[in-house]
Amino acid sequence: MSESLQAHPLYATDRELVDQLLAVEQPGDGHLVDLARLLQRYDGFPGAQDLQDDLAKTLRFWGLDLEALRRRTRAIWAAGYRPGQQAAAQAVGSGFDTADQDSP
Repeated sequence: MSESLQAHPLYATDRELVDQLLAVEQPGDGHLVDLARLLQRYDGFPGAQDLQDDLAKTLRFWGLDLEALRRRTRAIWAAGYRPGQQAAAQAVGSGFDTADQDSP
């Protein structure tokens, strides 16, 4: 019995992201998190073999195995990482004192 290959509904978006990940030499937190979630999404998926191969290639290129990636991403999430948040310094103060002026 031959296994039917499926098209993943997020393939086009994920393909673009995987291509970006393949170009990264020194991955940051966001890159590691993206790789981990894509590996999870396509784990056991019957299709998108090219994408799955490139995800595995990226993992090897970064010198990681799946367990090391999982350890690192757990630590990233535990440290407070949130997708889309910039790692900029937090502003201090309420800004209350700047609005306490009367206009002439």
